[in-house]
Amino acid sequence: MSFDMARQACADGITTVVCTPHILPTVYENDGPDIKASVALLQQALTTEGIPLQLLSGADVHVVPDLLSGLGDGRIITLAGSRYLLLEPPHHVMPPKLDDSIFRLQSAGYVAILTHPERLSWIEAQFPIIRRMVHKGVWMQLTAGSLTGRFGKGPRYWAERMLDEGLCHVVATDAHNVSTRPPHLASARAMVEQRLGAAEASNIFQVRPRGVIDDVSPAQLPPLPGRELGHQSVTRGWKGLAQRIRMRIGAD
Repeated sequence: MSFDMARQACADGITTVVCTPHILPTVYENDGPDIKASVALLQQALTTEGIPLQLLSGADVHVVPDLLSGLGDGRIITLAGSRYLLLEPPHHVMPPKLDDSIFRLQSAGYVAILTHPERLSWIEAQFPIIRRMVHKGVWMQLTAGSLTGRFGKGPRYWAERMLDEGLCHVVATDAHNVSTRPPHLASARAMVEQRLGAAEASNIFQVRPRGVIDDVSPAQLPPLPGRELGHQSVTRGWKGLAQRIRMRIGAD
């Protein structure tokens, strides 16, 4: 299946993939050295097969108490060895002291990228916290399939809302297979370009991702756009309230 996924990615225009298996003790028993070794072996196999896809190592790291110690001893790895850490909170409940965990990461020089916030069941109740985290320097990574409707109306609503409010730094495939979770980005990019314009679509799909794997400081990368950038951005006042209600009913 790895070869088929790689070929699909190439056909979709993808040239580089950061492989990010989950790390969660007792559930996903992956660690940094094993991930790097496996990615190196697969890269060698792709090269032998003539598949022009660059693979880099990373992990989708679940929120656990010993994140910093795991990063220090190599059990937990960042994206392509950079300062950027892909962080996955629990889907059904916001973890206690999430702000504290992220603050400790930031104090140690890491940039947390929260993975697929639009698919979290608690996003509606805690959306102000999502905004606050962005303002405090946390990056947000949306899933391409959420924008194309693969995960249903709810995730699509929140993904579009985050785009329109200027709360999305990058979009990723979150690919798991070749059928239900394929490595596709092109359709989502076209949607982002229609909503936000070509320049911000390039930032989301190329400039910031390249900055991540090149370990560029966030301060040297394009800032998020203003909240009024999207052509479907919510208007202020009563008209804006009516528009948001209509959008929310459509999500339900």
